[in-house]
Amino acid sequence: MKEKELKAKSGMGMLFFWSLVYLAAIAVTVFGGILMDRSYLGIPVFVIGMLWVCAGWLPLLGLKVLKPQEALVLTLFGRYVGTLKGAGFYWVNPFCTAVNPAARTALRQSGDVEQKKDASAAVSSGSVNVQSAVDRRISLKMLTLNNNKQKINDCLGNPIEIGIAVIWRVADTAKAVFNVDNYKEFLSIQCDAALRNIVRLYPYDVAQNVDTTGDGEPDEGSLRGSSEIVAERIRGEIQSRVNEAGLEIVEARITYLAYAPEIAAVMLQRQQASAVIDARKMIVDGAVGMVEMALSKLNEGGMVTLDEERKAAMVSNLLVVLCGNKDAQPVLNSGSLY
Repeated sequence: MKEKELKAKSGMGMLFFWSLVYLAAIAVTVFGGILMDRSYLGIPVFVIGMLWVCAGWLPLLGLKVLKPQEALVLTLFGRYVGTLKGAGFYWVNPFCTAVNPAARTALRQSGDVEQKKDASAAVSSGSVNVQSAVDRRISLKMLTLNNNKQKINDCLGNPIEIGIAVIWRVADTAKAVFNVDNYKEFLSIQCDAALRNIVRLYPYDVAQNVDTTGDGEPDEGSLRGSSEIVAERIRGEIQSRVNEAGLEIVEARITYLAYAPEIAAVMLQRQQASAVIDARKMIVDGAVGMVEMALSKLNEGGMVTLDEERKAAMVSNLLVVLCGNKDAQPVLNSGSLY
Protein backbone atom coordinates (compact mmCIF):
# COMPACT_ATOMS: atom_id res chain seq x y z
CA MET A 1 0.00 0.00 0.00
CA LYS A 2 1.31 3.42 -0.99
CA GLU A 3 0.61 6.78 0.50
CA LYS A 4 -2.12 8.88 -1.10
CA GLU A 5 -2.27 12.55 -0.18
CA LEU A 6 -5.76 13.77 0.63
CA LYS A 7 -6.99 17.13 -0.63
CA ALA A 8 -9.17 18.54 2.13
CA LYS A 9 -11.37 21.63 2.20
CA SER A 10 -10.57 24.76 4.15
CA GLY A 11 -11.54 24.35 7.78
CA MET A 12 -12.29 28.02 8.33
CA GLY A 13 -14.75 28.20 5.43
CA MET A 14 -16.53 25.00 6.46
CA LEU A 15 -16.67 26.12 10.08
CA PHE A 16 -18.37 29.36 9.01
CA PHE A 17 -20.76 27.46 6.71
CA TRP A 18 -21.84 24.85 9.26
CA SER A 19 -22.20 27.51 11.94
CA LEU A 20 -24.61 29.42 9.72
CA VAL A 21 -26.53 26.20 9.00
CA TYR A 22 -26.74 25.46 12.72
CA LEU A 23 -28.03 28.96 13.48
CA ALA A 24 -30.56 28.53 10.69
CA ALA A 25 -31.72 25.26 12.28
CA ILE A 26 -32.24 27.05 15.60
CA ALA A 27 -34.25 29.71 13.81
CA VAL A 28 -36.35 27.05 12.03
CA THR A 29 -37.00 25.33 15.35
CA VAL A 30 -38.18 28.55 16.95
CA PHE A 31 -40.30 29.36 13.90
CA GLY A 32 -41.83 25.87 13.94
CA GLY A 33 -42.67 26.20 17.63
CA ILE A 34 -44.46 29.49 16.98
CA LEU A 35 -46.24 28.06 13.93
CA MET A 36 -47.52 25.01 15.84
CA ASP A 37 -50.21 27.10 17.56
CA ARG A 38 -51.54 28.37 14.23
CA SER A 39 -51.13 25.46 11.76
CA TYR A 40 -50.34 21.78 11.56
CA LEU A 41 -47.46 22.71 9.26
CA GLY A 42 -45.53 23.89 12.29
CA ILE A 43 -45.12 20.33 13.64
CA PRO A 44 -42.89 18.97 10.81
CA VAL A 45 -41.00 22.26 10.69
CA PHE A 46 -40.34 22.05 14.43
CA VAL A 47 -39.31 18.37 14.24
CA ILE A 48 -36.89 19.00 11.36
CA GLY A 49 -35.36 21.93 13.19
CA MET A 50 -34.96 19.95 16.42
CA LEU A 51 -33.34 17.01 14.60
CA TRP A 52 -30.80 19.29 13.02
CA VAL A 53 -30.14 21.06 16.31
CA CYS A 54 -29.47 17.69 17.96
CA ALA A 55 -27.27 16.35 15.12
CA GLY A 56 -25.86 19.58 13.73
CA TRP A 57 -22.65 19.26 15.70
CA LEU A 58 -21.61 16.10 13.80
CA PRO A 59 -20.11 17.95 10.78
CA LEU A 60 -17.87 19.86 13.19
CA LEU A 61 -16.10 16.57 13.98
CA GLY A 62 -14.51 16.79 10.55
CA LEU A 63 -12.43 19.83 11.54
CA LYS A 64 -8.73 18.96 11.82
CA VAL A 65 -5.74 21.08 12.84
CA LEU A 66 -2.24 20.08 11.76
CA LYS A 67 1.06 21.60 12.81
CA PRO A 68 4.14 21.69 10.57
CA GLN A 69 5.61 18.24 9.84
CA GLU A 70 2.50 16.36 10.98
CA ALA A 71 0.11 14.04 9.14
CA LEU A 72 -3.14 12.18 9.66
CA VAL A 73 -3.87 8.78 8.09
CA LEU A 74 -7.65 8.67 7.54
CA THR A 75 -9.93 5.69 6.96
CA LEU A 76 -13.65 5.69 6.16
CA PHE A 77 -15.47 2.62 7.44
CA GLY A 78 -12.24 0.61 7.30
CA ARG A 79 -11.10 1.82 3.85
CA TYR A 80 -8.00 3.97 3.47
CA VAL A 81 -9.01 7.30 1.93
CA GLY A 82 -5.75 9.22 2.13
CA THR A 83 -3.21 11.04 4.26
CA LEU A 84 -3.76 14.64 5.31
CA LYS A 85 -0.50 16.60 5.25
CA GLY A 86 0.62 20.18 5.66
CA ALA A 87 0.13 22.70 8.43
CA GLY A 88 -3.31 24.28 8.49
CA PHE A 89 -6.99 24.05 9.42
CA TYR A 90 -8.92 21.47 7.38
CA TRP A 91 -12.34 19.87 7.10
CA VAL A 92 -12.81 16.23 6.08
CA ASN A 93 -15.67 13.77 6.19
CA PRO A 94 -16.70 13.70 9.87
CA PHE A 95 -17.00 9.90 9.74
CA CYS A 96 -13.32 9.53 8.78
CA THR A 97 -11.18 7.99 11.51
CA ALA A 98 -7.51 8.79 12.11
CA VAL A 99 -5.33 5.68 12.48
CA ASN A 100 -2.00 5.52 14.30
CA PRO A 101 -1.28 2.21 16.08
CA ALA A 102 1.92 3.65 17.59
CA ALA A 103 0.25 6.71 19.12
CA ARG A 104 0.62 5.44 22.69
CA THR A 105 3.98 3.72 22.23
CA ALA A 106 6.74 5.41 24.24
CA LEU A 107 10.30 4.43 23.34
CA ARG A 108 13.61 5.98 24.38
CA GLN A 109 13.43 8.53 21.61
CA SER A 110 12.92 12.25 21.11
CA GLY A 111 9.33 13.34 21.54
CA ASP A 112 8.15 10.22 23.36
CA VAL A 113 10.26 10.99 26.42
CA GLU A 114 8.68 14.41 26.86
CA GLN A 115 5.18 13.04 26.30
CA LYS A 116 5.80 10.35 28.90
CA LYS A 117 7.00 12.94 31.42
CA ASP A 118 3.95 15.12 30.76
CA ALA A 119 1.62 12.16 31.19
CA SER A 120 3.28 11.18 34.48
CA ALA A 121 3.01 14.74 35.77
CA ALA A 122 -0.66 14.89 34.81
CA VAL A 123 -1.43 11.64 36.64
CA SER A 124 0.47 12.71 39.76
CA SER A 125 -1.41 16.03 39.86
CA GLY A 126 -4.79 14.36 39.36
CA SER A 127 -5.42 15.87 35.91
CA VAL A 128 -5.90 14.01 32.64
CA ASN A 129 -3.95 14.85 29.51
CA VAL A 130 -6.74 14.31 26.98
CA GLN A 131 -4.71 15.37 23.95
CA SER A 132 -1.95 12.82 24.49
CA ALA A 133 -4.56 10.10 25.08
CA VAL A 134 -6.43 10.59 21.77
CA ASP A 135 -3.80 12.16 19.51
CA ARG A 136 -3.48 10.13 16.30
CA ARG A 137 -1.23 12.51 14.39
CA ILE A 138 1.96 11.07 12.90
CA SER A 139 5.12 13.12 13.24
CA LEU A 140 7.08 13.59 10.01
CA LYS A 141 10.01 15.17 11.84
CA MET A 142 13.39 13.54 12.27
CA LEU A 143 13.35 11.54 15.49
CA THR A 144 16.22 10.05 17.47
CA LEU A 145 15.91 6.51 18.77
CA ASN A 146 18.37 5.65 21.54
CA ASN A 147 18.05 1.95 22.22
CA ASN A 148 19.38 0.26 25.34
CA LYS A 149 22.95 -1.04 25.39
CA GLN A 150 23.37 -4.59 24.15
CA LYS A 151 25.88 -7.27 25.06
CA ILE A 152 27.20 -8.83 21.85
CA ASN A 153 30.13 -11.09 21.02
CA ASP A 154 32.52 -9.65 18.44
CA CYS A 155 34.13 -11.76 15.69
CA LEU A 156 36.73 -13.06 18.17
CA GLY A 157 34.09 -14.11 20.68
CA ASN A 158 34.82 -11.34 23.17
CA PRO A 159 31.66 -9.99 24.84
CA ILE A 160 31.26 -6.24 24.41
CA GLU A 161 28.59 -3.70 25.29
CA ILE A 162 27.47 -1.34 22.54
CA GLY A 163 24.72 1.22 22.09
CA ILE A 164 23.58 3.18 19.05
CA ALA A 165 21.50 6.26 18.30
CA VAL A 166 19.40 6.15 15.13
CA ILE A 167 17.99 9.27 13.46
CA TRP A 168 14.88 8.35 11.48
CA ARG A 169 11.63 9.68 10.11
CA VAL A 170 8.39 8.43 8.57
CA ALA A 171 8.66 8.59 4.78
CA ASP A 172 5.42 6.77 3.83
CA THR A 173 2.60 7.08 6.34
CA ALA A 174 0.40 4.45 4.70
CA LYS A 175 3.13 1.79 4.88
CA ALA A 176 4.00 2.76 8.45
CA VAL A 177 0.39 2.37 9.60
CA PHE A 178 -0.88 -0.56 7.56
CA ASN A 179 2.17 -2.71 6.68
CA VAL A 180 3.32 -3.30 10.27
CA ASP A 181 1.49 -3.60 13.55
CA ASN A 182 3.44 -0.88 15.36
CA TYR A 183 6.14 0.93 13.40
CA LYS A 184 7.96 2.26 16.48
CA GLU A 185 8.34 -1.16 18.09
CA PHE A 186 9.18 -2.62 14.68
CA LEU A 187 11.99 -0.10 14.25
CA SER A 188 13.37 -0.76 17.73
CA ILE A 189 13.50 -4.53 17.17
CA GLN A 190 15.09 -4.18 13.75
CA CYS A 191 17.73 -1.83 15.16
CA ASP A 192 18.71 -4.46 17.73
CA ALA A 193 18.84 -7.22 15.11
CA ALA A 194 20.87 -5.15 12.63
CA LEU A 195 23.30 -4.07 15.32
CA ARG A 196 23.92 -7.68 16.33
CA ASN A 197 24.48 -8.77 12.73
CA ILE A 198 27.05 -6.07 11.98
CA VAL A 199 28.96 -6.10 15.27
CA ARG A 200 29.68 -9.84 15.04
CA LEU A 201 31.70 -9.15 11.85
CA TYR A 202 34.24 -6.88 13.59
CA PRO A 203 36.74 -7.29 16.42
CA TYR A 204 36.77 -4.74 19.20
CA ASP A 205 40.32 -3.71 18.33
CA VAL A 206 42.54 -4.38 15.33
CA ALA A 207 43.29 -8.10 15.04
CA GLN A 208 45.36 -10.14 12.62
CA ASN A 209 43.87 -12.38 9.92
CA VAL A 210 40.37 -10.93 10.27
CA ASP A 211 38.29 -10.09 7.19
CA THR A 212 35.61 -7.50 8.00
CA THR A 213 34.70 -6.50 4.44
CA GLY A 214 33.93 -9.94 3.03
CA ASP A 215 36.47 -9.75 0.18
CA GLY A 216 38.55 -12.63 1.53
CA GLU A 217 41.52 -10.43 2.44
CA PRO A 218 42.53 -9.55 6.03
CA ASP A 219 42.12 -5.90 6.91
CA GLU A 220 42.47 -3.55 9.87
CA GLY A 221 38.78 -2.94 10.46
CA SER A 222 37.62 -2.75 14.09
CA LEU A 223 34.76 -1.39 16.14
CA ARG A 224 37.01 1.06 17.93
CA GLY A 225 39.04 2.26 14.96
CA SER A 226 36.44 2.09 12.17
CA SER A 227 33.42 3.55 13.94
CA GLU A 228 32.32 5.62 10.92
CA ILE A 229 32.35 2.60 8.60
CA VAL A 230 30.61 0.41 11.15
CA ALA A 231 27.92 3.05 11.74
CA GLU A 232 27.26 3.36 8.00
CA ARG A 233 26.93 -0.41 7.65
CA ILE A 234 24.51 -0.47 10.58
CA ARG A 235 22.45 2.31 8.95
CA GLY A 236 22.29 0.40 5.66
CA GLU A 237 21.31 -2.82 7.43
CA ILE A 238 18.50 -1.13 9.34
CA GLN A 239 17.26 0.65 6.21
CA SER A 240 16.99 -2.62 4.31
CA ARG A 241 14.87 -4.04 7.12
CA VAL A 242 12.42 -1.13 7.52
CA ASN A 243 11.72 -0.28 3.87
CA GLU A 244 8.40 -2.12 4.02
CA ALA A 245 7.42 -0.05 7.04
CA GLY A 246 7.82 3.23 5.15
CA LEU A 247 10.63 4.48 7.38
CA GLU A 248 13.79 6.31 6.36
CA ILE A 249 16.99 5.90 8.37
CA VAL A 250 18.88 9.17 8.10
CA GLU A 251 21.88 8.35 10.28
CA ALA A 252 23.18 5.85 12.81
CA ARG A 253 25.91 6.53 15.35
CA ILE A 254 27.65 4.43 18.00
CA THR A 255 27.06 6.11 21.35
CA TYR A 256 28.63 3.56 23.71
CA LEU A 257 31.36 0.96 23.21
CA ALA A 258 33.19 -1.00 25.89
CA TYR A 259 34.20 -4.49 26.87
CA ALA A 260 31.72 -6.37 29.02
CA PRO A 261 32.46 -6.10 32.77
CA GLU A 262 33.48 -9.77 33.07
CA ILE A 263 36.47 -9.33 30.74
CA ALA A 264 37.10 -5.59 31.03
CA ALA A 265 39.85 -6.02 33.67
CA VAL A 266 41.65 -8.70 31.67
CA MET A 267 41.51 -6.66 28.48
CA LEU A 268 42.82 -3.64 30.36
CA GLN A 269 45.84 -5.65 31.54
CA ARG A 270 46.36 -6.82 27.97
CA GLN A 271 46.32 -3.26 26.68
CA GLN A 272 48.69 -2.17 29.42
CA ALA A 273 51.09 -5.02 28.60
CA SER A 274 50.99 -4.13 24.93
CA ALA A 275 51.70 -0.49 25.76
CA VAL A 276 54.66 -1.48 27.98
CA ILE A 277 56.11 -3.68 25.24
CA ASP A 278 55.79 -0.91 22.66
CA ALA A 279 57.43 1.57 25.05
CA ARG A 280 60.31 -0.82 25.83
CA LYS A 281 60.85 -1.44 22.15
CA MET A 282 61.11 2.28 21.51
CA ILE A 283 63.52 2.72 24.41
CA VAL A 284 65.78 -0.12 23.23
CA ASP A 285 65.83 1.20 19.65
CA GLY A 286 66.80 4.63 20.93
CA ALA A 287 69.44 3.25 23.31
CA VAL A 288 71.10 1.17 20.59
CA GLY A 289 71.27 4.22 18.36
CA MET A 290 72.81 6.30 21.15
CA VAL A 291 75.44 3.63 21.93
CA GLU A 292 76.33 3.33 18.26
CA MET A 293 76.68 7.09 18.02
CA ALA A 294 78.85 7.24 21.18
CA LEU A 295 81.25 4.59 19.93
CA SER A 296 81.45 6.27 16.56
CA LYS A 297 82.27 9.63 18.11
CA LEU A 298 84.97 8.11 20.33
CA ASN A 299 86.60 6.40 17.37
CA GLU A 300 86.49 9.54 15.24
CA GLY A 301 88.12 11.71 17.86
CA GLY A 302 90.77 9.13 18.74
CA MET A 303 90.39 9.97 22.41
CA VAL A 304 90.14 6.36 23.57
CA THR A 305 91.14 3.15 21.81
CA LEU A 306 89.04 0.20 22.94
CA ASP A 307 89.45 -3.43 22.10
CA GLU A 308 86.45 -5.65 21.40
CA GLU A 309 86.15 -6.80 25.01
CA ARG A 310 86.11 -3.22 26.37
CA LYS A 311 83.65 -2.17 23.66
CA ALA A 312 81.32 -4.97 24.72
CA ALA A 313 81.58 -3.91 28.35
CA MET A 314 80.96 -0.28 27.46
CA VAL A 315 77.94 -1.21 25.32
CA SER A 316 76.56 -3.30 28.16
CA ASN A 317 76.98 -0.49 30.69
CA LEU A 318 75.43 2.11 28.37
CA LEU A 319 72.46 -0.10 27.64
CA VAL A 320 71.91 -0.71 31.35
CA VAL A 321 71.99 3.02 32.01
CA LEU A 322 69.78 4.01 29.06
CA CYS A 323 67.22 1.20 29.41
CA GLY A 324 66.94 1.14 33.19
CA ASN A 325 63.83 2.29 35.03
CA LYS A 326 65.84 4.20 37.63
CA ASP A 327 68.66 6.68 37.45
CA ALA A 328 72.11 5.03 37.42
CA GLN A 329 74.54 5.71 40.26
CA PRO A 330 77.90 6.89 38.86
CA VAL A 331 81.04 4.97 39.90
CA LEU A 332 84.40 6.69 39.49
CA ASN A 333 87.38 4.52 38.60
CA SER A 334 90.60 6.09 39.78
CA GLY A 335 92.78 3.36 38.38
CA SER A 336 93.52 2.10 34.91
CA LEU A 337 90.88 0.80 32.56
CA TYR A 338 93.09 -2.28 32.10
